[in-house]
Amino acid sequence: MSTAKASLIRNTFETKIKMSISFDETEGFGLRGTSGVGFFDHMLNSLAVHCGAVITLDMTGDLNVDCHHTIEDVGIVLGKLLSEVAAKNAPLMRYGTSFIPMDEALARCVMDISGRPYLVCDYTPKSPMIGDFDTQMVTEFFRAVAFNMGATVHLAVLYGDNDHHMVEALFKAFAHALSDAVKPKSGAVLSAKGVL
Repeated sequence: MSTAKASLIRNTFETKIKMSISFDETEGFGLRGTSGVGFFDHMLNSLAVHCGAVITLDMTGDLNVDCHHTIEDVGIVLGKLLSEVAAKNAPLMRYGTSFIPMDEALARCVMDISGRPYLVCDYTPKSPMIGDFDTQMVTEFFRAVAFNMGATVHLAVLYGDNDHHMVEALFKAFAHALSDAVKPKSGAVLSAKGVL
């Protein structure tokens, strides 16, 4: 893995975000900071640990409304940071695939860091909320990440009963696929066209 790093500040009327990501393993892994949404922080921490990164997050969001803007805007910023990391690591391995079980749930992520953003997210929540986290935001978060990262991402919960398990498996599957896809590759760009 490379030691690529990226940071970004993004301020709107709804959220104020300062975020960085580092793949330098000497700094440790995990989330440092909080979004203000407990379960979402748990997911960001899992994502960071499982892709081998430190995510530092300093933010305020309009949680008096709901968690939507906070989670979507974190996804936007994270996607932009991952796009920057991918550019620094180019040429990339580009593709990543991961299956992650969590108790009764099994999730899959297949990723192509291609510059062509697309998201397929096959997850149907069984409950509207996990703590203070709106389960509809799973798709919104990953859409924001994929489109700002410039990646094609296919996510699926293959089966499961517990929303906590299903969502956590999705985040971990994304993290492991990302870890493979964003690795630097020796030689030419992995494309028959010669460019992504």
